[in-house]
Amino acid sequence: MGHDLPETMPATRSLGWILAAALLAGSTCGASAQDAPDRSAAELMDALMWNREPVGGPFSLVDQTGQVRTDADFRGKLLVIYFGYTYCPDICPTDLQSITQAVDTLDPAGAAIQPLFITVDPERDTPEHLAEYVTSFSPRLIGLTGSPDAVRRVALAYKVFYAKAPLPTSSDYTIDHTGFIYLVDPAGGYLGFLPPGTPADRLQHVLRRHLPASSETRP
Repeated sequence: MGHDLPETMPATRSLGWILAAALLAGSTCGASAQDAPDRSAAELMDALMWNREPVGGPFSLVDQTGQVRTDADFRGKLLVIYFGYTYCPDICPTDLQSITQAVDTLDPAGAAIQPLFITVDPERDTPEHLAEYVTSFSPRLIGLTGSPDAVRRVALAYKVFYAKAPLPTSSDYTIDHTGFIYLVDPAGGYLGFLPPGTPADRLQHVLRRHLPASSETRP
């Protein structure tokens, strides 16, 4: 592969291999997944990759303090949105660490960026549980949860696949999910995505390109 990502990561033909890799990287055992959304992973990936449908849009969820938050609350901020769950053993914490590190090291320009973590496991990820989780990464990271229907609506709006995958040796479960990092501009418009595993320095470079000139700091 070895190709450098474009600055705004549009979902175009040239990113087909990135989408496929992200789908595989964000999934643990899709063949046994239960309670899947109405749309398949392949259908959602197709819609995102070929720009067949709009990505993103309005949402109303609950943050880690129990406060209702809507997309309108974040106008004026460059959003970095990540869908995952707190019991995720590897991909989610790795990506959240990269996201928060990239934002924190952009200070003072980082004040114009808002990272959001939206759970795809609202059954376990209560506001109280999210509060403990997000603060372990950065005080500026906001965690969002809500009813299963509310979470499903926003996930499908961003073309995120997720599904429960029961563990064979217990009554517990994991969540199969895609792991894209989405960027949304200060007016609420979708900019594009980065794949899971994007290092902090690469993410920082891309974020800097989307910051307003007034807030951008250059080395």
